[in-house]
Amino acid sequence: MAKPAVLSPAQRRIQRVLEVAPGALTWTILITPMVASFVFAPYIAWAIFLVDIYWFVRTGTVVVGIRSTYRRMKRARVEDWWQRCLALAADPTAGDPHRIVHAVLIPTYTEPYAILRETVRAIAEADYPTENKVVAIITRETDRAGWENVRRLQEEFGSRLRAFFHIKDPLLPGIVVGKSAAMAFGGPVLRRELEAVGLNPKEVIITDLDSDFRVHPQYFAYVTYHYVTDPRGPESIFQPIPMFHNNLWRVPFAVRIMASACTQWQMFLSSRPDRLVAFSSYSMSLDLVIKAGYWDDDVIPEDSRFYWKSFFATSGRLKMVPVFLPIYGDAPEASDRGMPWERVKTHANQYNQIKRWAWGVSDVPYVTVRLLRHHEIKLWLRARRYGYMIFNHLTWTTLPVLLLFGAALPRLLQEDWNLTRDADRLALYAFILINIAFLNIAALILVERRINPPMPRQWGFFHQIWAYVQLGLYPIVGLLFSVLPALEAQTRLMLGMYLEYKVTEKVAEGPVEGTA
Repeated sequence: MAKPAVLSPAQRRIQRVLEVAPGALTWTILITPMVASFVFAPYIAWAIFLVDIYWFVRTGTVVVGIRSTYRRMKRARVEDWWQRCLALAADPTAGDPHRIVHAVLIPTYTEPYAILRETVRAIAEADYPTENKVVAIITRETDRAGWENVRRLQEEFGSRLRAFFHIKDPLLPGIVVGKSAAMAFGGPVLRRELEAVGLNPKEVIITDLDSDFRVHPQYFAYVTYHYVTDPRGPESIFQPIPMFHNNLWRVPFAVRIMASACTQWQMFLSSRPDRLVAFSSYSMSLDLVIKAGYWDDDVIPEDSRFYWKSFFATSGRLKMVPVFLPIYGDAPEASDRGMPWERVKTHANQYNQIKRWAWGVSDVPYVTVRLLRHHEIKLWLRARRYGYMIFNHLTWTTLPVLLLFGAALPRLLQEDWNLTRDADRLALYAFILINIAFLNIAALILVERRINPPMPRQWGFFHQIWAYVQLGLYPIVGLLFSVLPALEAQTRLMLGMYLEYKVTEKVAEGPVEGTA
């Protein structure tokens, strides 16, 4: 969020009102059915039934979108994208793919060397010319262990890259320490290094890469092909599909369920680019980074904020381009071991990760004020993108609660309504709709089986079946590890209890144990 020092008292009051609004609206939606059921039980019951109908339609839409994305991923993964780039050389209407340099910017803090090595190795081994790949790792100026990690990586992989930079972040006063601040410092440094060797910002594609993510071998070539063939390439953000698969079978089932849910939600969003927003790791031209003014050093959600900065910097022309290739990351995990109920720190990491993502609601004041200022952007476009943002945050915290508990409130709180035939009918219809919607989980499990890495060899047949049956527990797991942290984030913002960035512990690869 904006630094108080740069806001006038009037601006600060406006910001506080906009910070309070999402949480206040969420709590109003959650509390109203309970209070109103004492007097208006039939109307509340019908309203909840309409929510059930919406959920039924939405679930089917999501399943269709996920399956569409899966089919496009299958086609994209068998393509040789660099060969398709080479075929463009004879096309005078397309840009020259040989001139496109990919510079990967990786902020790190406390990551084990083994994890960083796999991240850099995937870049070095990607099917893209060596002379067109650059890596820059950001460590804190005080992180001597991080310095040593970068030195070892430079020795091993430096010869397989055009350049390998080490950027040391001094943690300047006034920043909110975290990934966004690291990117805000590292971006201009990387630009100076690239311009020093004569590179054109429109011919450099920057990838904001989390330190535990491994790019697909075809990722750079895929992005290059679409970048040079699309006139809007320089004003585009390329969003791959994050799959938290590196340690999928090592984490407890609740974390595994959340990893699968996040992957599939991003697959759905890739089928709807009009709703897609930059998430976690993504790519764009250096020219766009410069126009957007780099990342902000006083926010936590760096990805969504960068999206909005780019949206306004391009006067709404920004294009989100789904990359139908996976990018592999770690599910949250700590160093604790044992059965699922013993892995408290791992579950806490999962909770805190979702809370950090949900803190994207802090963009509401930033976006609201600027949407009112940028009249050059068409009203319908401003309204649609803003509506999606507000709607996503509201439904994140309210829809699951209303679905699980809303239908029971009118019958519990007003006995006269409970005894009517209409109440019985609505309850039956709602039960049928919700259960049909949950049958779609079977379709999602089929997709999950096809995209997941192989299960550990020591897992028997019933163990493997049980691992997929557990996905049916998502309503409960989602309530604990998605709805509650998102509700906490909105409530904190409403009360002015601002979130502090907490580094998620990373664990190097090890044996699979206690994950059933």
